Amino acid sequence: MIQRFILGKKNHITLVSAVLIAIAFINKWTIGNMGIFIWSLVIASVLGVAPIVIQAYQALKVKVVSIDVLVTLAVVGAFAIKNFEESAIVTFLFLFGAYLEQRTLNKTRSAIKELTQMAPESALKQMENGEFEEVEVDEVDVGDILLVKTGAKVPVDGTVLTGEGHINEASITGESVPVSKKKDSQVYAGTILENGTIQIVADRVGEDTTFGRIIELVEEAQDSKSEAERFIDRFSKYYTPAVLVLSVIVWLFSQDIELAVIILVLGCPGALVIGVPVSNVAGIGNGARHGVLLKGSEVINDFSKVDTIVFDKTGTLTIGNPKVADTEIYTDNADEVLSYLASVENESDHPLAKAVVEHIGDTKLYTVENTDVVKGGGIVAYVDSHRVAVGNVALMEQENVPLDEKARADIARFEKTGNSLVLTSVDGQLKALMGIRDQIRPGVKADLQKLKKMGVKSLVVLSGDNQGTVDLVARELGLTEAHGHMLPEDKSAYIKGLQAKGKIVAFVGDGVNDSPSLALAQIGIAMGSGTDVAIETSDVVLMNSDFSRLPHALGLTKATANNMRQNIFIAVGVVLTLLASVFFSEWMNMSIGMLVHEASILAVILNGMRLLRYKLR
Repeated sequence: MIQRFILGKKNHITLVSAVLIAIAFINKWTIGNMGIFIWSLVIASVLGVAPIVIQAYQALKVKVVSIDVLVTLAVVGAFAIKNFEESAIVTFLFLFGAYLEQRTLNKTRSAIKELTQMAPESALKQMENGEFEEVEVDEVDVGDILLVKTGAKVPVDGTVLTGEGHINEASITGESVPVSKKKDSQVYAGTILENGTIQIVADRVGEDTTFGRIIELVEEAQDSKSEAERFIDRFSKYYTPAVLVLSVIVWLFSQDIELAVIILVLGCPGALVIGVPVSNVAGIGNGARHGVLLKGSEVINDFSKVDTIVFDKTGTLTIGNPKVADTEIYTDNADEVLSYLASVENESDHPLAKAVVEHIGDTKLYTVENTDVVKGGGIVAYVDSHRVAVGNVALMEQENVPLDEKARADIARFEKTGNSLVLTSVDGQLKALMGIRDQIRPGVKADLQKLKKMGVKSLVVLSGDNQGTVDLVARELGLTEAHGHMLPEDKSAYIKGLQAKGKIVAFVGDGVNDSPSLALAQIGIAMGSGTDVAIETSDVVLMNSDFSRLPHALGLTKATANNMRQNIFIAVGVVLTLLASVFFSEWMNMSIGMLVHEASILAVILNGMRLLRYKLR
């Protein structure tokens, strides 16, 4: 109970110690009463060392020789030689340094605080009588109908039922430009309706919302430890006792207890212990603000070293909203074939299927039976008692559909212009060929150039699409390599091949079809609007599928990794310099050493905080 009280009043103790030290020295320089001078310093020392002793005791209970142990022994030593000035100043500087450290660390965690403050607290829920009443957001269940008015926060993830408006999605995507929403649009918890009024149905509530998952993800990431941090933990475990042993050896050989006490103070590795975590926390916080979710400092370390980035094509380099561009029909009964085709494609959620259905438009739809989805090929089903196969050339060959000279010439022509092919056969005969093209994302070429300038040597595209289409995209974007006709297992095998050659590979995909490759690559990067699969399977999530976040993410991880190294260099350099100055200079004492020591802690914290303002040039 007393321990908790003392630790809870640590900041107050720091303030009282400062006042007592000031009284002591003002008295010495004015009145000259040595009694007041000494007793002020003694009381300041005893008060100041109390929380440090408690922390040292707690550390020793779990068999850890912490910095607090070193400072406690140093203060005891200073008391033993009646050097009350040193003991008072050392305890004050140590406590004041801890206060500054905590304050600045809290600032680096501001991304979490801001996100938490953005979390909606209430919602207007439709009750059984049809009226909307304000309730706590915890009282909202999946399926409830909610009303969102101008200026209000969207309380849950949901789908717009009625109304229109513009929503600021900065809390989810990092993008402040409002997004237009209308019937069937997806909306996310924590975003703000800037104008309009909408009714939504709740799809995900509480911690299951995208916003809740982001907060959870960033918190977990900031608490994770990188290889550098784990090394420093191990280093500190042995380093602190080593400093203790060194001071004992110095005392035994020199019989100078003051020198031994000074070594205890100067050897404190405070900046080393705090330097790497503060860089990690600030880097992840910056990413969270800019629509880049980094899953921990291990990810930062690996991503900063990436030399090869492999891309899925559809939905990553391209918009993922393909349209039918070319059509060839090989039958007189076109309407019936297109009806069969629309009936089969209506069963699929594939982007190419949606493009076909949209192109055909209103037509008669038949019942589809015995549907068989052929992996990497297409769909085979029975429609109106006919066996209908819809897919690529490989599926047609598997179905033994003969392709005459004209059909093969059409296929070659379609592929040359960058089309993905959808062939339709009915009862083993080719009836239709459609060429579907996707549009390259705006700004992707400039973003890829930025990645090259940041040291990425190879930019590769892998796609299930035909080679002609993939080559066209690669030429337009200036990619290093392009491989088409790739099934998910082919992509995984290709990534394994790159890794066998010593490449550090990042894979960028949509987080669904490419989950094996996302998991296999050293860094899996999901292009996903905060979808469950994207958040679960990847190491990095680019919110709102915004490709322009990728150069920022890579630049941020490189800056964070550099920042960690700088902090280690500062911390180790200061400790070595201080210890050397004990033996090779006459001006070093406990107070100066502790002042420099605390200054080094502040230096690494401020250096780490620079990452909060990082922006890609």
